[in-house]
Amino acid sequence: MFGTRKLRLPTAEEALPGRDTPMPVPENHYVNGHPLSPPYPEGFETMVVGMGCFWGAEQAFWSVPGVWVTAVGYAGGLTPNPTYEETCSGRTGHTEAVLVVFDPAVVSYDQLLKVFWEGHDPTQENRQGNDVGTQYRSAVYATAPGQLEAAQASAARYQERLEAKGYGPIVSEIGEASTFYFAEGYHQQYLAKNPGGYCGHGGTGVSCPIGVVSAD
Repeated sequence: MFGTRKLRLPTAEEALPGRDTPMPVPENHYVNGHPLSPPYPEGFETMVVGMGCFWGAEQAFWSVPGVWVTAVGYAGGLTPNPTYEETCSGRTGHTEAVLVVFDPAVVSYDQLLKVFWEGHDPTQENRQGNDVGTQYRSAVYATAPGQLEAAQASAARYQERLEAKGYGPIVSEIGEASTFYFAEGYHQQYLAKNPGGYCGHGGTGVSCPIGVVSAD
């Protein structure tokens, strides 16, 4: 299986055509009951990250105080409204992603970046553990002003910590967000519905500092 998964992102000509119809998803979050789809409460912000298999990635965020709702989907690619099978083919360009909706008055973006960095190994390119392919690439997609700069600064600080522990360079894709496409309903909050389900996540064990903006 792993050998058939592409390690190269498709060109626009190679990408699957997708579809105009969004993926139907459950109305409410399986764990906290909040609406899964927008509109979200006024003043709340969103975060979109990829950190390997989205089942375990989502679980890392939904119990963080200040996180209002989470959802899994596909981001950073070319194919509109892709299916899971299409994403697995390597021909959509998407990574498995988590949408995090949070109250910035309770939890900061920097604090959520700490969860992101520590929840996986950002030095592994197009993989997390035994999960191999572009769909498992590490990514942070900025959805609001200031997030791109915050993510870049956080990565630079965390890189120092990683190098001190013998790790290589961070290979996470950091850029502006494109459309986040919701994944199929059975993927949403998968590990809450299937407590014994697969979760291939394992971080580096290196702590990420918070407060990445210099006092200067």
